[in-house]
Amino acid sequence: MNERSSVAGLADSLRREVERYPEGRKLPSSRVLMERHQVSPGTVSRAIAVLVAEGLVVSRPGAGVFRAAAFAGAPGAGVPAVPAAARPGDLSWQEVALSAGTGPRDLLADPVFATLRVPPPGVVDLNSGYPHASLLPERLLAAALGRAGRRPGAWERPPTDGLTELRGWFARDIGGHGGPIATGDVLITSGGQGGLTVAMRSLAAPGAPVLVESPTYSGILAVVRAAGLRPVPVPVDADGVRTDLLADAFAATGARVFVCQPLFQNPTGAVLSPERRAEVLRIARTAGAFVVEDDFSRLLVHADAPALPRPLAAEDRDGVVVHLRSLTKAASPNLRVGALTARGPALARLRATQVVDSFFVPRPLQEATLELVADPGWARHLRALGTELRDRRTAAVAALRRELPGVLGAYRPGGYHLWLRLPDGVDDGALTAAALRAGVQVSPGRPYHAAEPPAPHLRLSYAAAESSAQVVEGVHRLRLAFEEVTG
Repeated sequence: MNERSSVAGLADSLRREVERYPEGRKLPSSRVLMERHQVSPGTVSRAIAVLVAEGLVVSRPGAGVFRAAAFAGAPGAGVPAVPAAARPGDLSWQEVALSAGTGPRDLLADPVFATLRVPPPGVVDLNSGYPHASLLPERLLAAALGRAGRRPGAWERPPTDGLTELRGWFARDIGGHGGPIATGDVLITSGGQGGLTVAMRSLAAPGAPVLVESPTYSGILAVVRAAGLRPVPVPVDADGVRTDLLADAFAATGARVFVCQPLFQNPTGAVLSPERRAEVLRIARTAGAFVVEDDFSRLLVHADAPALPRPLAAEDRDGVVVHLRSLTKAASPNLRVGALTARGPALARLRATQVVDSFFVPRPLQEATLELVADPGWARHLRALGTELRDRRTAAVAALRRELPGVLGAYRPGGYHLWLRLPDGVDDGALTAAALRAGVQVSPGRPYHAAEPPAPHLRLSYAAAESSAQVVEGVHRLRLAFEEVTG
């Protein structure tokens, strides 16, 4: 049984038990609950928190947990029944009011919701973009958060651009010591997705075209469309974006922004070749356009990877590149801290957009990030993560070649995903649904394209599974689904 189901099961059991208690009666101690239900201290703590949030019990530090006086149980349990909720009013007017906007936002967000969806118990997760909890540095994070909370001024309002020390760390990490990026060129953001939103709303006028790689991360397409912009696809091959087509796209559309992922591109895994790196900068500079470099996977490099190319921003002295970096994937989905780097009026525009949207990133989170990256354990964690990702990729590649030969294209030793080319005529949506029935969750290829996809694909993520063995089992279940769909 996984932790989520354990917490839910214990909360359900305690909920029934509390119904029989008189008001103010104390619940058994955590130790007793652990022994009685054979669960961990964390499970007990989370289940009690569920009941506290529901108002069924109250927790008194040092005294224990007691049935709340205001609790109303089920009829017949000796407690007054909960009064029926008032019937909702007529909400149909909202449909008319919302129709004046840019369209249904839930349709824009569907692919993003899909990547965040937690699979049902027993289903192998080969879909999520976040590493499994066992791959995250939970002890380091807990220690960093504890130290951060005790820092002098940790709960004071931070500078709107972010803590100077954290901005300096990002500047050095992105551009190198003595590189073109200074502390004053960095803006701390609420994770990568928040940084993308700020960039799109700042650098392009509503209705303008924005060039994107094709295929590309579905979250980029969602942000572009939600900002009222028009994504224009530029094809990607094994060496990254096709620069010949990039120049044509700038000329045809007059776009002033190109969003790309030069390192371990999502979903293809492509790394932009040295020749094309220089071409991207030259073409964008000639077009008078910005390159938004989403460097999301630099910390997810595998143990067997060759030396990484530097970020495009580290080679740009003309302010063409707006660089985005986040620690979220390598640290925790909850450490929503990232950085945008830019210079000149572009940085002023980014700063203005962010302060209007959200004021600033909470200071305790920034302080915890500083504590984390300064801890010697952070470097050890990244090395261990690289080893685990290498092992999972190796297992996934071997399983795919054995179970579904022919679907695996080129891959690079980094990131967390593989882009599978399905036979012509296979419906990737139908295959995804069949895979879920077979007990494995994967991503269909269609949402990664801004226009009609040239062929059916699936994206398989091997970081979210519990182990290499589970990755192999997930690929086996995918084969069973493939046989169901193709007959």
